[in-house]
This record gives sequence, C-alpha cells and structure tokens, in this order.
Amino acid sequence: MIRLKIPTVLRSATDAARVVEVEGATVRDALTAAIELHPDLEARLFDEHGQLRRFLNVFVDEEDIRFERGLDTPVASGQTVSLLPAVAGGR
Repeated sequence: MIRLKIPTVLRSATDAARVVEVEGATVRDALTAAIELHPDLEARLFDEHGQLRRFLNVFVDEEDIRFERGLDTPVASGQTVSLLPAVAGGR
C-alpha cells in the first residue's frame, strides 16, 4: 500500500483522514485511487483541464515530483506520497 498524506486544508474532502492508503504504480494512479475513495478530492487536486493545481506540491518520500516524472513518477508499496499546499504571504 502507498500512504497518501493529506494536509489539514484538504481533510474536509477525506472525512478528516490524515492518511489514505491506496494502490498504484504512479503518483497519478495513487491520486486516482484516492479520488475513487474520496470524490471531493478531485476538484481540490486538479483544475478544470485535469492538471494538478499550481498551489499543490507533491512529494514521493522526499522527492518533489516536479523534478522527477511529474504525475507519472513511479511509486511502490511502502512509499509515502505527501500533498503539500504552497504557502504564500508575508511582506
């Protein structure tokens, strides 16, 4: 199983679950499996064109998928996929 870590701001879409365990060979597969379990996640993760929302950073273990294969980055059982919303602000 792949552990998908859900940040606080997205937990309203997962019935407050901090972690969703899914199967899949890629990040895309894992996110698709999570959406099947929690359909409200789809609009929170993807825009109207099916692209990952710009404010959302995704990591497989410690690796940013933007520097790997994006949504096609491979994942294996036992790995953790972390969803991290970008934080902006300050002066």
